[in-house]
Amino acid sequence: MPVRVIVVDPYQLVRRGITSILSGESDIEVCGESADRNETLALIGSERPDVCIMNNRINQESGLDVIGQLKKAGAECRFVYLTSSMKPFELQQALQLGVEGVVLKEALPEELIFAVRMIGRGRKYYDFEMLEARLLDRQPENEHQLTPKEQEVLEMLSLGLTNKEIASRLFVTEYTVKKHVSQILGKLNLSDRTKAALYFHSQQQASSAGALL
Repeated sequence: MPVRVIVVDPYQLVRRGITSILSGESDIEVCGESADRNETLALIGSERPDVCIMNNRINQESGLDVIGQLKKAGAECRFVYLTSSMKPFELQQALQLGVEGVVLKEALPEELIFAVRMIGRGRKYYDFEMLEARLLDRQPENEHQLTPKEQEVLEMLSLGLTNKEIASRLFVTEYTVKKHVSQILGKLNLSDRTKAALYFHSQQQASSAGALL
């Protein structure tokens, strides 16, 4: 059975864009769209979707507040919250509400599809970069401001691992790894992963030499 999904956003163009992304998948069925809380509640009641994709702003309301109201009204579907960023209190609210997924609007279409599939199977999906940014209380200390996760990916690149192998070790999608690699290359001003691997080894050698002085 396909995962039945509804899309909630006040703007029709955005709804249609998300619907277009999902409709090409044989295991996902978009069974409705809505623009506000009342429409969504009625749609959930009539269509009984498995997953509801909720924008972070629904007219004048927070998408998280709308999710809370829908849950209180008896909505039993799982929720994917679409946002560009989350403040610590918003992350806490999402966790308290039991929101099953958080996906960044900057995510690749494949990441949204992956999240819907995961959540449709009863699991959760929170964008790792967003979680990392919110849970870390300090700025990265390295010269080029690589995040701890980017440092970890860089080290795995130095071992010659493929994106698929890195994804398996980190328990993330290949798309997330690709995004990490792209950000690493951009921050280090390097053209490819081979140069990134060489950079890592040179930094390790420099650190070892410094420790001996």
